[in-house]
Amino acid sequence: MTVVRVRVVVDGVVQGVGFRPHAHRLATELGLDGFVGNGSGSVFAEVEGAEDAVAQFLERLELDAPPLARVTGLHAERLPPSSADASASSLQGTRGGFAIVASQADRGAQRFVAPDAAVCPRCLAELFDPGNRRYRHPFISCSDCGPRFTIVRSLPYDRATTSMAGFELCAACRVEYGDPRDRRFHAETISCSDCGPQLSFEDASGVVLTGSDRAIAACQAVIRDGGIVAVKGLGGYHLVCDARDDDALARLRRAKHRPHKPVAVMVRDVDDARSLAEL
Repeated sequence: MTVVRVRVVVDGVVQGVGFRPHAHRLATELGLDGFVGNGSGSVFAEVEGAEDAVAQFLERLELDAPPLARVTGLHAERLPPSSADASASSLQGTRGGFAIVASQADRGAQRFVAPDAAVCPRCLAELFDPGNRRYRHPFISCSDCGPRFTIVRSLPYDRATTSMAGFELCAACRVEYGDPRDRRFHAETISCSDCGPQLSFEDASGVVLTGSDRAIAACQAVIRDGGIVAVKGLGGYHLVCDARDDDALARLRRAKHRPHKPVAVMVRDVDDARSLAEL
């Protein structure tokens, strides 16, 4: 069997999209040793093993990339096998396995940040499952969905460089983060009701309600009574009222100095939108 060692650099939207876990699972499946990590604007990896397995890894790394990834370049460089290269410390002690290693900043790299992604079907199912530990957790996310662009502060993309830096993972979330079989493996935005952000509500008189369920119920009551709520989202505030309430909508237009320009309408899904308008 011919053993080869290859260093790979993948450019594009490859951070915060589950690319490192993808490389880890692929290398493990193919029986390759090595490592993968984030650079300032790319993902780097070294793999070593049977020549045909390495070839499959290089092909499938882009072909089977996660849905949010956008690969703009893949550069592979052949290196001497570690058994023949006494200086091959870059395998970082991973011989006999494959690891996700610490990020490395590289100056001058072209940087792409993944956009925020709408909640995926699997997270939606968990969100409304009373038996799931993330039941009604408003900040649910995984490798395939959730905020990216609006919470990142710098690259490489790690939890420490996002708005989630101040929320330490609980024991249950740490298990998911470290499990290669879990879709939240090395997903930097994950949290749950025990360790993640919580919603709060402040009324016009300054009274604050804490707890996500209480905050949402209070918002619903204000909107139902014809009021306007300022909802803090990922990238700013949205002024929200009942679009079916003419008086509330008129107050919103006055507040926004927008007497005629159409305002955005939020609906649950496309089916609801079709019931209101022609699409």
